[in-house]
Amino acid sequence: MFSNVLKKIFAVPRPAAVFDNNSFVIIGKTLSGHNSVPSGHSITVLAVLTVLMFAFSPQKLICKIIWIFFVLVTGLILVLTRVGIGAHYPLDVIIGGIVGYISGLTGIFLSRKYRIWSWINHKKYYPIFILLFLICGVAILNKIINENLTIFYLAFISLVVSLYKIIALYVKK
Repeated sequence: MFSNVLKKIFAVPRPAAVFDNNSFVIIGKTLSGHNSVPSGHSITVLAVLTVLMFAFSPQKLICKIIWIFFVLVTGLILVLTRVGIGAHYPLDVIIGGIVGYISGLTGIFLSRKYRIWSWINHKKYYPIFILLFLICGVAILNKIINENLTIFYLAFISLVVSLYKIIALYVKK
């Protein structure tokens, strides 16, 4: 939501629309539209990492500092890859990272205040999640067959682990 609105407001051309495509490295599809600011990937990465940073933050101060440093460095590396592949300028990913961090914090604060996700822990909804996980698993298998990218294997493994955990909880309760 934030990404689309801000991209329309700023309408900054991407590097491939401004520079000669032979003057820098472009990996993947050449993106040459006028939607460079902010980086949607950066918003997503920082929003997710912000939630994970607070959700799994250790109690001890030194461990908390190391954890926050690790998460932020991971986020920085991930968002700077968008610059490395020629899709964005550095400022695009910085702005996207800031918007993502604010989005993550907003989600945390809203979730704590309104408890909108409390229904997830009820056993009667587990079959719905199991069905959704299975559908997602089939979709990821289709991506693996068609595109054979490592990221899809990692997504499939994490989905299988999540599916195993939710089925174990459903059977146990």
